[in-house]
Amino acid sequence: MEAKKSKKAAIENQRGSWLLMGLVVALAFMFVSFEWTQHDVRIAALSPDDESIYVTELVPITFPEERLEPPPPPETKVVDILEIVKNDIEVADDVSTVGEDMDAAPNIVWIPPVVEAEEVAEDVIHEHVEIMPDFPGGMAALMKYLGTNIKYPTISQEMGSAGKVIVQFVVDKDGTITNPAVVRGVDAYLDKEAIRVISSMPKWNPGVQNGKKVRVKYTVPVVFRLQ
Repeated sequence: MEAKKSKKAAIENQRGSWLLMGLVVALAFMFVSFEWTQHDVRIAALSPDDESIYVTELVPITFPEERLEPPPPPETKVVDILEIVKNDIEVADDVSTVGEDMDAAPNIVWIPPVVEAEEVAEDVIHEHVEIMPDFPGGMAALMKYLGTNIKYPTISQEMGSAGKVIVQFVVDKDGTITNPAVVRGVDAYLDKEAIRVISSMPKWNPGVQNGKKVRVKYTVPVVFRLQ
């Protein structure tokens, strides 16, 4: 027996319809899915009442506490203690009274100024004074005395020693020659002879300062020459 197919039961005849319907459904799902991902963006305007949401609490700024140094202690002032003296001493008022005769010429008395004279120390040895000491008879007499009294040492003559010996000494207040010393010498024998001649000189006329005789330092050259 041959089986017959019914035209209603034949699904293959509606294959194109079903395919078209499936395609429409798939496109619909795709469209819906694309539309679903887009959202409306809205910017909400805040009212003044909503500003408190964004207000943050301000933290006060603190600074380190400055330590002030204590002020220096006040200076202590020394107060002089006033000594109260009893007023038992009578004080004479040195007040000159003017006479009744106002037209009389004043009597002017001149008082000369007091000039204190410089005291001259007795033990001080001066180098320059008002009146310098001198040999009796002057410098010519001194040179004559030295030329006459000098004895040329034999050893110095044999050695050919000659020259000028500078001798320094002190003329005392009475004219005596003291403390002779060689300032610049030639040799030991000539220096010794020069000291001998100076020490044996007679008394000089002493130096004077402010009217008083004083001690004065003096220098004399003693010349030794070979003939």
